[in-house]
Amino acid sequence: MLGLMLPLAAQAQGDLATLDRDMAGPRSQVLVLGTMHLSQLPKTFNPAALDSVLNRLAAFKPDIITIESLPGEECDLAARQRAKYGADYCAPTDDAKAATGLDLTAAIAEVEQTLKTWPSQPTPAQRRHLAALFLAANDRPSAYVQWLHLPAAERRAGDGLNSVLVEKLTKIAANNNENYLIGSRLAVRLGLQRVYATDNHTGDNIMVADEKAFGRSVEAAWKAGGAALQAQDKQQDARALEADLLPLYRELNDPAGLRIRADGNVRAALRAKSPEGYPQMWVAGWEIRNLRMVANIRETFRERPGARVLSIVGATHKPWFDSWLGQLQGVDIVDVEAVLK
Repeated sequence: MLGLMLPLAAQAQGDLATLDRDMAGPRSQVLVLGTMHLSQLPKTFNPAALDSVLNRLAAFKPDIITIESLPGEECDLAARQRAKYGADYCAPTDDAKAATGLDLTAAIAEVEQTLKTWPSQPTPAQRRHLAALFLAANDRPSAYVQWLHLPAAERRAGDGLNSVLVEKLTKIAANNNENYLIGSRLAVRLGLQRVYATDNHTGDNIMVADEKAFGRSVEAAWKAGGAALQAQDKQQDARALEADLLPLYRELNDPAGLRIRADGNVRAALRAKSPEGYPQMWVAGWEIRNLRMVANIRETFRERPGARVLSIVGATHKPWFDSWLGQLQGVDIVDVEAVLK
């Protein structure tokens, strides 16, 4: 029976790969940018080092920008399922709720309704109000987009933004985080109104009796099988404070370097021996996380055939994103090396 199933499986795979060969209409273009997590850099980091990277990405002209951040909908789910996900799954939105009168669920709905009727030339008051809604919906990067759209003189309290929320938005400007320094800044430069949070941790919430033993087992697997990755990380960390990070981003997205990253994380875990199978469980969670992130990205352009999409994500995710996004119908993966050239 197994011998009969294999050819059918191969045939089905081949059929799926060619289903969109004669599709009508434009194909969507997806560019996956692998990044380092800038939050790990010292506070002396100068965001201007990213200007060359932003220039290359702006030339791609994405219609949609996705980031590695938890969407409000998942925060809402986790808040309702605390027995499974814990009480500290997402940052609280109490301050924004106090300012707007909206809890997380209501704020998410209000954001979507507001964007449906968003004018081509919004007033500063409308931008301040939308920024407050985004904060209440646990979407700080999009709130920061609206904040940056405002002229400096209009970045003040009012229209739903109180002094507490203004302080939050002001502090974001000093936050070393690629979601803000690349995602939000680029969105404003391109005239976009938001970014899309597409991270997911519902599938890698590994349920084991001894969480500490699980962590030790996975870390031991990485240490034993990730010497090349550790050397690569050390070299890239040393270059992260250069005046121009374009060469580093080219390196972060180089296929040979990405293979080292995948090998040091996943292959090392798969090869590790564990009585409980902890490293292999971690790989399963990693795959589920990436699958659900890819599905979240797909949802952002579900109603927009032919969209140009930029997905900003930790470099370790990029091989999975390129592979799985590239299997979607009507979707082409853009060569990031050509964009960063």
